[in-house]
Amino acid sequence: MTATTASELAAWRAYSTAHDQLTAHLSRELARATGLSEADYRILDALLDAPGGRMRALELRWVLQWEKSRLSHQVGRMARRGLLGRESCAEDARGWDITLTPEGREAGARARLVREHSVRRTVLEALGPDRLAQLAETAALLSARLERVAEEDPSCRAARAEAFPEASEDPGPSPR
Repeated sequence: MTATTASELAAWRAYSTAHDQLTAHLSRELARATGLSEADYRILDALLDAPGGRMRALELRWVLQWEKSRLSHQVGRMARRGLLGRESCAEDARGWDITLTPEGREAGARARLVREHSVRRTVLEALGPDRLAQLAETAALLSARLERVAEEDPSCRAARAEAFPEASEDPGPSPR
């Protein structure tokens, strides 16, 4: 194994610090404008793109990369606020689907607009087209690397097969 150089470590720390600052800033803006937490937003955003505003809990866990208990508690809180529903899964009687309510759909759409505005003002305008292209290329490279690492991890393979049983016969890239 090669030792990490001081410049490599400095680059990692700079990225990590900027990521943390950006995440905190976007979360504050979202909460101030909508009253939603980052966890609320992530679930609503995923469900806005899901067919019929519904997704199997296992699939949502995979998409969000969350533990079962975290998703369960968050969905419970959001259901009590009228944003989500829980229904038995038609394909698997042991599982359940998470569904958007009309209130959840409205809140998610409003939050998505706030997030898009925040990202434009804070990130896109600061980077410009060339750096944005570099960011997209870097993100794709890291994502592909993480997919390969996940495929080598038995617990990740098992979680993916559980979340996407129809894809377990096909070892291609994970659905996102």
